[in-house]
Amino acid sequence: MPRVTQLLINGVKFSVDVDADASLLSVLRNDLDLTGSKYGCGEGQCGACTVLLGGAPRRACITPVGDAAGKPITTIEGLEKDGQLHPVQQAFLDEGVMQCGYCTAGMIMTTVGLLKVHPDPSHEEVAHYLEGHICRCGTYPRIIAAVRRAAKSMLEVRS
Repeated sequence: MPRVTQLLINGVKFSVDVDADASLLSVLRNDLDLTGSKYGCGEGQCGACTVLLGGAPRRACITPVGDAAGKPITTIEGLEKDGQLHPVQQAFLDEGVMQCGYCTAGMIMTTVGLLKVHPDPSHEEVAHYLEGHICRCGTYPRIIAAVRRAAKSMLEVRS
């Protein structure tokens, strides 16, 4: 079986000895103790495991770790910088999005990916982009409000 030995996660190189077909999520959680990404469905349908791979949202539960080797991986743990939350994380707090919090990391990572390519999405565009993410608590209106708040905040910083 092919083995993967080098991963670049949150700007840090990690050496792992795992089968290249192992899921990225299992390596993150079980081998590297990066537990922010959650196991939800195991089929890439709920979004709880979303990370950024090469800057784009990917479902880590269905991504073989071999596909991630050599590409920058960002997990929820890698968003804050120097004690400051990422604007998306802060907006989720400000809007009171979390109830149980299980979906939060995946929603945040997908939102970060969205705002990189579309810095000022409409309500409808946010809803469309987040399709396939399941929030057990049904906080979708607050999630959309948080995404719009983060977009506004990030646009103000750029101006």
